Amino acid sequence: MKLTLSSVDDLSARVEEARAEYERLYPGEPEQRRPVHTVHVPADRFTATSAADLGKEALRLLDAHAPDGTAATAAFGIDAALGDTVRERVAAKLAREPVEDLRIDFADGYGVRDDAEEDGHVTAAVEAVAQAYETRSLPYYWGLRVKSFADGAHERAMRTLDGFLTGLAERLGRLPGGFVVTFPKIVMPEHVRIFGDFLGRFEEQIGLPEDLLRYEIQIETPQSVTYLPDILSLAGKRLSAAHFGVYGYTAALGLPPSEQRLDHPACDHARHVMQVAFAGTGVRLSDGSANVVPAGEETKDVHKAWRLHASLVRYSLLHGFYQGWDEHATQLPSRYAAVYAYLLNGLDDTVERLRAHRSGQDDGVVDDPATVAALTARLRRAVDCGAVDRDTVRELID
Repeated sequence: MKLTLSSVDDLSARVEEARAEYERLYPGEPEQRRPVHTVHVPADRFTATSAADLGKEALRLLDAHAPDGTAATAAFGIDAALGDTVRERVAAKLAREPVEDLRIDFADGYGVRDDAEEDGHVTAAVEAVAQAYETRSLPYYWGLRVKSFADGAHERAMRTLDGFLTGLAERLGRLPGGFVVTFPKIVMPEHVRIFGDFLGRFEEQIGLPEDLLRYEIQIETPQSVTYLPDILSLAGKRLSAAHFGVYGYTAALGLPPSEQRLDHPACDHARHVMQVAFAGTGVRLSDGSANVVPAGEETKDVHKAWRLHASLVRYSLLHGFYQGWDEHATQLPSRYAAVYAYLLNGLDDTVERLRAHRSGQDDGVVDDPATVAALTARLRRAVDCGAVDRDTVRELID
């Protein structure tokens, strides 16, 4: 074949440079387990048994108000065909691992205290975490939420985190795995840079490996949505997740309290901007919380709260947010029931499509590689959270 150009080596080199830069910026989805929720416990209420205590209360509520598959179908608004299976697996989950990700909250859930009182709760949190670690009852992911830099509490936020990590290093001699810090209410990208510098300075002083300390950001202001590309650039390797804060965001937009809800169209916009900004970066996304709790102990009240909460969890799932916040034990059964039903629905079709793809048989559907990756990720999520037994789909996810 005759060519006009004698060489394109310089252009090829530039293409390779661009590809390398893309792979640095967009490394793809991480392999580690992804939680389905983050549970916040105010620092003054946190104990070594907080996760187990939440599970016991959630299981008590499940046994009292959804004792079988039929009751679970009505309580959580799920497919009747899945009622028995979902109810059984939710009960097992609440007994085995009720909390997948926990934050000891020194921010909005804790409030403003004088320094001596907060210092005391930092010390108590260190001991509680150490005891939970020693008894192997610390959740798979765990950490702190510190105060925001936006409200003049930046020195308190850094003091709390420094005191906690220093105390834990003295108490255990190590930082247990799964630790992450939640950094809330970002209004300026520079706050992210400063927080990262603080973490780096702490690592250097105490002798931790560089970039060991990871954090997640809360997207709960209109400014933070606007600045997402800058925030991502400044956060670097430390950023593990971005959580949407529904109430701070909707209040900042001027929405009345009656419209401050997860399924408001204004929240859809923020979530979709987050998806676009973080797609392919490896930063995990989480939806926010729902202020839904039963009005009383009667079954009708509990079922009403469960159905509403489960519907909001499904709304998040349908928008591609597989993680959300839970604030109360009453929300654990509806969280897991909605997630399990969602992941189990169409499970047989997912398995058959993946098996057909591996065998080279299209079976009526020719899936794109990106679709195959999404189907595999769905199965991994189902296994990780307990909706599906690993042995059932091991050949497709390993």
